[in-house]
Amino acid sequence: MKTTRLIIVAVGGQGNLLASKVIGEAALQSGVPVGMSEIHGMAQRGGVVESAIVFGDAQSNIIADGEADVVVGFEPLETLRALNKCNADTIVITSLAPLSPSTAITGTCPYPELKKLKAIIRAKTAKLIAFDAAALAAQTGNVLAVNMVLLGALIQTGTIPLTVDNVKTAITTISKQAFAASNLEAFELGFDAAKTSD
Repeated sequence: MKTTRLIIVAVGGQGNLLASKVIGEAALQSGVPVGMSEIHGMAQRGGVVESAIVFGDAQSNIIADGEADVVVGFEPLETLRALNKCNADTIVITSLAPLSPSTAITGTCPYPELKKLKAIIRAKTAKLIAFDAAALAAQTGNVLAVNMVLLGALIQTGTIPLTVDNVKTAITTISKQAFAASNLEAFELGFDAAKTSD
C-alpha cells in the first residue's frame, strides 16, 4: 500500500499522545501497517510533543524534513514550527486557538498574528484547514477534547487510510468511559468543521 506520513504537533497536555493511540488502534483494527514514534519536549511544562505516524510498508517511522504528507497542529505556533516537515503537496490541519509561550506572555517575543501565520503555511503547502478547535471542544462540555476535534478533521480529509467507523470504535476503546461520549461528539464536530474550513 502507499506510504503516508503524518506528523502531529501539540503543546504538552493537549492530548497528542491519546490521539496517536486512537490512530494506532484504528490502524490495527483495519489491518493497516503502521509505525509510530514520539518526541516529548518538556511536555509537563508545556513543551512541544511531536508524534510521527507512518502508514504502509515504510523502512522507518522517522519522518525527515519535507517528507510529511499531513501535519496536524493542536496549537498554531507549533504548527508553524513544524513547517519544515512539509512540502508543496502537504495538507496542514491546525487549531487557531493559541497557547502563548512564556516569551509571548512576558512580551519578550510577540505571538505572530494568525492571519500572517496562515499565509506563511498556505504559501508552502497544498492545503490549509484552520479553525478554532478549542471552541468546538468546549461545545461538548469537554475542553480537553481538542485532540478529538482535530482527529475528526484529519479523517474527513481522507488523507490517511482509516475509516470513520474504525476511528470511532478506537475512540470508544481508548477513551476513559466518562469521556467517550464527548470525545465522539468532538470527533463529529471536527469532521464537519473540516468540510467548511478556509
